[in-house]
Amino acid sequence: MCGGKRIGRNENALSLPVSGNALFFYAVETPFSHPPRAPISSSATNQIRMKLLFELSGENATLPLAELECVATVLDKRLQVAVAECPDPAATRRLAMTHVVLEYLGECEPGVSSFANLLKELAIETTRPFAGRVKKVHGGCDERNPASQQEFERLIGTMITGPVSLAHPVEEYRAIVSEDRCYFGKVLFRINRGAYDTRNPGKREFFHPGVMMPRMARTLVNLSCATAGDVVLDPFCGTGGILIEAGLVGACTIGSDFDPMMIRGSRENVKDSALMLADTTRLPFRDQSVDAIVTDFPYGQSVCIKKTDTMERLYTDALGELSRVLKPGHRAVVVTHKDISSLAARHLTVLQCHEQRVHKSLTRRILVLRK
Repeated sequence: MCGGKRIGRNENALSLPVSGNALFFYAVETPFSHPPRAPISSSATNQIRMKLLFELSGENATLPLAELECVATVLDKRLQVAVAECPDPAATRRLAMTHVVLEYLGECEPGVSSFANLLKELAIETTRPFAGRVKKVHGGCDERNPASQQEFERLIGTMITGPVSLAHPVEEYRAIVSEDRCYFGKVLFRINRGAYDTRNPGKREFFHPGVMMPRMARTLVNLSCATAGDVVLDPFCGTGGILIEAGLVGACTIGSDFDPMMIRGSRENVKDSALMLADTTRLPFRDQSVDAIVTDFPYGQSVCIKKTDTMERLYTDALGELSRVLKPGHRAVVVTHKDISSLAARHLTVLQCHEQRVHKSLTRRILVLRK
């Protein structure tokens, strides 16, 4: 079952219940009965899109901005900050590399006098206790404007009409000074990044060295733009970390692996996913049956692959299968230890390339692909 529905209808296929006792799933063909996405109505396209301000993480140069695409349309960006339109601000809570989400109120040049003029024009009044905070992002803003963070915060406290409470504010107004701009907004909420720590792989029932941390796994899911109800496949599911994060955003998750030990382990870690023992170069799914693919390709000497395979052959054949089962216009996000963009381009369109340094001997290469 997948989201309460059987995932196979072929008389030659065996379906695996999510909560069943079976560890493996063997199938000649597994046709998904996932309904097509409903067409966007004219009323949906005309819905109000709120203008938001995002304070982004500085842990990676490109990933924080790229993952915004799953919830918003980016209008402007600077180092560690972005302005975007979003139809559902609550949906931004799924982001992994954003610190703070704010209602966009305005922007100006990064000087104290310009910021004072902006606050004067906004003429904000509130009856609720508030605090003013400022973040000055490194990367040149000090050279453009040597004014201190405290000078900006003092302006917020004196030019907004209302009771100031630094210890127990009900509202928070925040300025982000980055490069040649100063962005200003009202905090809607902070992303609970601590929740990812509670899902640390070392706390799971089954652990294997070298697994991906939850925050990165969620980022990959977000790069796929998968939404609630989508069928998300991880064909190298390992211990199930990507499946966990995809399930938490409401996706219907399917995991497969060539290693029986990993399928047994994933069954301990992932309770709401269909799991199967399968060769990624010959996936048991019908053409164009999957909404999104998110996976960390195997690398290193300890991975389980067929004796007749080389890594390059495995990658090439697997990419061909991912293209076959993916729906047109949808995304696959794949992670490797080396650049395989030329191989991937034979089967799918390369949209984005990212890098994440793990340690001195490993840099992850992240490709966002579209069929």
